[in-house]
Amino acid sequence: MTVAKTGTGPLAGVRVVELAGIGPGPFAAMLLADLGADVVRVDRPGGGGLAVDPAYDVTNRNKRSVLVDLKSAEGPARVLELVERADVLIEGFRPGVAERLGVGPADCLARNPKLVYGRMTGWGQEGPLAHTAGHDIAYIAVTGALGMIGDPDGPPAVPANLVGDYAGGSLYLVVGVLAALQHARTAGGSGQVVDAAIVDGTAHLTAMIHGMVAAGGWQDRRGANLLDGGCPFYGTYETSDGKYMAVGALEQQFYDTFAGLLGIADGAPARKDPARWGELRERVAARFRTRTRAEWTEVFEGTDACVAPVLSLGEAPHHPHLAARATFTESGGITQPAPAPRFSATPTGAVRGPAQPGADTASVARDWDVPGLTGKDA
Repeated sequence: MTVAKTGTGPLAGVRVVELAGIGPGPFAAMLLADLGADVVRVDRPGGGGLAVDPAYDVTNRNKRSVLVDLKSAEGPARVLELVERADVLIEGFRPGVAERLGVGPADCLARNPKLVYGRMTGWGQEGPLAHTAGHDIAYIAVTGALGMIGDPDGPPAVPANLVGDYAGGSLYLVVGVLAALQHARTAGGSGQVVDAAIVDGTAHLTAMIHGMVAAGGWQDRRGANLLDGGCPFYGTYETSDGKYMAVGALEQQFYDTFAGLLGIADGAPARKDPARWGELRERVAARFRTRTRAEWTEVFEGTDACVAPVLSLGEAPHHPHLAARATFTESGGITQPAPAPRFSATPTGAVRGPAQPGADTASVARDWDVPGLTGKDA
């Protein structure tokens, strides 16, 4: 069977079924769609998930949507028809739910032995908490990641849902799916289940820190280390207009440039003496408070001081470097991050706006040869 390529990018021709959910599952499917895969999102009648207008849900860009009620008599059969023609399935239900609905791994792999079945959960498919509810903040809390972030004299700082849902969840699911897809396509290879748990991925992200702890180079408390704000030349500082600059002058040569441009080269405490880091931080903070963020940005722009302005989401697309690289794009009237990474031979793009629930039923039924999606017999 010849597969029509509905997208561009290195995954053009790969077919993905996404069982609608929220959070890391849709983001992972968006990444696959950005890379060129034909992602069909199976939405439920009446919607679900977070209260976001589907027209603005960027995580559903570059996808197509069909409506299937998995709790209806014919619902599971419709999904299994798609599965027969797919390379990948992604679901984010609690353990056991897909099985009860009739679209679990056993049912799907029986219909398509080469299928990569990607499961996205917070706690994983097994373990004492596997069947309990949770969100990003709880998952990163138990891995030790949340406890590393924030001021030592205050509570841990919540890093939105970037560390758990998307870094520890979505990205690890995509890596697993692509690795399993490679295996399925090799001689003698087969489909398999990819169990992507946010707790596993987030813990994996802390690998370097665990090594530093073992080597005695990291204290197991926040705000006391080289990369967690404890170091005065790796952190953020308020400017005279109430905004902030970020400093990352770790190496000696970069620190020398930073200190010279900041105006503290003479008389500043030795940077290699942690006992005087507090004094050095006060000196750096006092200097930054003498000018606005725009003025300091001009001072450090284009140098090797490793200093940058802390921008808001609205400001970021207008940064000269990001604008020059087209890091952000506008599609359907929505400013959004452009697909990443970039490919020299198979370029990607935000070619379709957010999929509207059920809007693509006819085209998917035609392209995937599943007439039952439209209520017609084969």
